[in-house]
Amino acid sequence: MSAGTAGSDDVYSTSDATWTADADDDGTTAAQGTGDDDHDDTGDTGAYGASAGDDMTDDRTGSETTGADVLPAASATSTTTQPRQGKKRDKRSGRATRPQGSAARAAAEDDAQEARAGSGTSASASAGASTTKRPTGRPNVPQQPVVLRADGLVKRYGQTLAVDDVDVEIRKGSIFGVVGPNGAGKTTTLSVLTGLLRPDAGTVTVLDHDVWADPTAAKRAMGVLPDRLRLFDRLTGAQMLFYSATLRGLDGKTARSRSADLAAAFGLGDALGRPVADYSMGMAKKIALAATLIHSPRVLVLDEPFESVDPVSATTITDILRRYTAGGGTVVLSSHSMELVQRTCDSVAIIVGGKVLAAGTMAQVRGRRSLEDKFVELAGGRPVAESMEWLHSFSG
Repeated sequence: MSAGTAGSDDVYSTSDATWTADADDDGTTAAQGTGDDDHDDTGDTGAYGASAGDDMTDDRTGSETTGADVLPAASATSTTTQPRQGKKRDKRSGRATRPQGSAARAAAEDDAQEARAGSGTSASASAGASTTKRPTGRPNVPQQPVVLRADGLVKRYGQTLAVDDVDVEIRKGSIFGVVGPNGAGKTTTLSVLTGLLRPDAGTVTVLDHDVWADPTAAKRAMGVLPDRLRLFDRLTGAQMLFYSATLRGLDGKTARSRSADLAAAFGLGDALGRPVADYSMGMAKKIALAATLIHSPRVLVLDEPFESVDPVSATTITDILRRYTAGGGTVVLSSHSMELVQRTCDSVAIIVGGKVLAAGTMAQVRGRRSLEDKFVELAGGRPVAESMEWLHSFSG
């Protein structure tokens, strides 16, 4: 695939990434016709189409009258009013009154023909109207399943408690942000979640696979961008992407195709032939993120993915992550940029001193304030350097 066409294609729409269409993780897709994965509202057209027909009967069921009631009313008015051609609508009953004289005879003949032709149809329509029920409302949208769960995580470094009884639930299709001050335990927590560090207590499951009891299955479903980039920087960008793809079991043709797609998406097409050692910090971050995505994982864990990345590239990364979650993927990321996390993430956890002090949806955590104000409040406020008068005594 050329760089010119890669930008218009979905970089996650690949031949072996069928999991993106499996909405309920039962191993089948909507295309296979189970009915469980397809949440398209167009499937309700039968019920809603029937209810639309009820609109013609529901409005008049309380005031509907018989033909015997209508005819005397017409006769009473025929001596004082001029007869009209055709039928006149009776406002009280919603039925047509019969015209008089020659027009009445013609109308009677028409009515007789209509009655003979449609007697069976009208009876079936009345029966259908009496048995069809109007839907009371659309069904509730089910909550997405938990794809990554941590229970009671504890991690110590000597006397330092880096992770203190952390519980986390991250649901499918969401972007979950982890924020906290320097040294709060964010990187340690993410390293434990991905199996890079073994906890002293607690459990972690990814798609119901225990990270430590079944590490192969758990890690196969994840893509991890660590805090400190450890790249094979003597390889070119193209070689690094190809190596990452084949390491995950992709064939050469698929590896090259996806590499071209990702390079175009991240704006790295011109740099693929250069050694990674020659990349800037932002470019190295983008090639590492591309290598993380190339096997189309179901869960992404990204530690500071926007660090050293320019605003244009940050917007590109954000768009890619949103498309990824829209297809059923899940993202966990840490960042020091409160504004970026607030704009990008659906849910967030604030970690201070190894503890989760607040977690939930973005609206639940920040309330009516900004995420930065809530973070500063939980992290201990803004210290004021009142004893640094010397800072105003400029040297020289």
